[in-house]
Amino acid sequence: MTRTQGRTAPLGVLAAVAGQGTVLVAAGLLVTHPPGGWWDPAEDGLVARLAEHRTAALTTVSSWLSGLAFTPAIVAVTAAVAFLLLLRHQPRPAALLAGAVALQAALFVTAAHLVDRARPDVVRLDGALPTSSFPSGHVGAATALYGGLGLLALHRLRGRWRILLCALAWTVPLLVAASRLYRGMHHPTDVLAGALNGAAALWVVARALPARTHRAPAVPAAASPAVPLPVALVYNPVTVDDALLERLCAVLAAHGHRPPRRLPGAAEDSGRAAAERALADGARLVAACGGDGTVTACAEALSGTGATLAVVPCGTGNLLARNLGLPTDPEAALAAALTGRTRRIDLMRAEGDGLPARAAATMAGMGLDAAVMSDTGRALKRRLGWPAYLVAGARHLGDRRFALTVAVDGAEPVHRQVRAAVVGNVGTLQGGVRLLPAAVPDDGRLDLVLVQPHGPRGWGQALLALLTGNRRPGPDAPLEHFPGRRITLTADRAHPRQCDGDPVGEGRTLTLTVRPAALRVRVPAGPAEQPEPIDRPEPVERTERTEQPERAGQHDRPGRAAVRREVA
Repeated sequence: MTRTQGRTAPLGVLAAVAGQGTVLVAAGLLVTHPPGGWWDPAEDGLVARLAEHRTAALTTVSSWLSGLAFTPAIVAVTAAVAFLLLLRHQPRPAALLAGAVALQAALFVTAAHLVDRARPDVVRLDGALPTSSFPSGHVGAATALYGGLGLLALHRLRGRWRILLCALAWTVPLLVAASRLYRGMHHPTDVLAGALNGAAALWVVARALPARTHRAPAVPAAASPAVPLPVALVYNPVTVDDALLERLCAVLAAHGHRPPRRLPGAAEDSGRAAAERALADGARLVAACGGDGTVTACAEALSGTGATLAVVPCGTGNLLARNLGLPTDPEAALAAALTGRTRRIDLMRAEGDGLPARAAATMAGMGLDAAVMSDTGRALKRRLGWPAYLVAGARHLGDRRFALTVAVDGAEPVHRQVRAAVVGNVGTLQGGVRLLPAAVPDDGRLDLVLVQPHGPRGWGQALLALLTGNRRPGPDAPLEHFPGRRITLTADRAHPRQCDGDPVGEGRTLTLTVRPAALRVRVPAGPAEQPEPIDRPEPVERTERTEQPERAGQHDRPGRAAVRREVA
């Protein structure tokens, strides 16, 4: 969800800091002084076993890993990264890193003094340190710094490698924690408390900092309409407040448009009725301000009318905006749409048992992905954004595979045991992960991926394939792909289903059919492209061509037959 209220109030920040410190100290006192002897943490066994099995090589490696989180290293890395960010005029991420490291350090020193826990009774490789054992300052500092670097890589870099860089950064605190246990410097609860202290510091500082602001790009003269077009803003009132609406109206005014009509979407139809009212009032450009559900509802209303959609991402996933190359900031996305060009993209028709026909613009699926969407609460999405899905995803990794029959364009059905089946009109997930590498939103086809890993090793292979893009063929591959115009999924029993991230109820069947070139949508202009007027007429040859049946041996995608399976 887009945060439009700016930063958290100062009193709220102080309350959060006080609460974090209180919980940290209370946890330490409960571990070291259990009331009435109710429990015995019994943590010395693990540290003692590690001390008994030390080797020269592991001792050297643990020294290097601990060195990543020693105070001089933390201060040096934090200062260097913050300096580079300031040189690039990015004060917010610089303040996030420096503030999180400083906050966790202050709370660590306070808690260590008040709890005063003795270090493990083993040979300690780092000697006697001035602070007590609880919590681990090394792990807290590593979590705040390297965890923060991982978040910056995830949100500010492009391409699938940002996922790998984020994973590497987040691995550092785990390795530091293991090294501190190995070297006999901490009990297990010490490193756990340190990690939570660092993570909480990141969250508190992120909430305390002002929200990012973006300056709308200057408008080329050619992009301003000669005659202002009627414009409407259809928005989700849960995620878009009055302040953001005012800023969006200012962007439209700066680009030569009259004040738009503001239409809140209803929860029961995600804004479709509001978009239809906008069309009835003569709107030629409808800006959908919300998540993928709002965008799809507006797209369904606009398809075939000649009106144009502008996607203004204000939701959790914002998959269509990401796949169209739009900025994730609402104001910047609207500015990019107004100064860009018009592109015709496909839509999907989704239907099944107990599911009336409806449109989908990005992805629809059955199984694990739908269960994750259903179990992710709105409050968690509001606080964490799209990483909230990871929390629900972790709970469903152990879900059993189920029998699925796949029918593509009338070809012979295939039978698989899967954890999830996802049909996409686009291919890129959050973080730049290419789940469907061949999916293009204007090629007149859909792409299906069957997620079917076997055990932990299979999940590792699937993750590696997503990060590197290297896919191996065969029905036993963790990810198997099918292209087609009409794809029907039939499960052995009812399973959760989703369309564009919205749960649509359990069922046994889900059928997706492509609707070629159904929607006019604004996308950013490329480096060598000139901005196009929004009301510029378009030829319709492509629409007519993609809706004609294929002749034998002819395909829109070179080398891809309509019913030929492609395994990735």
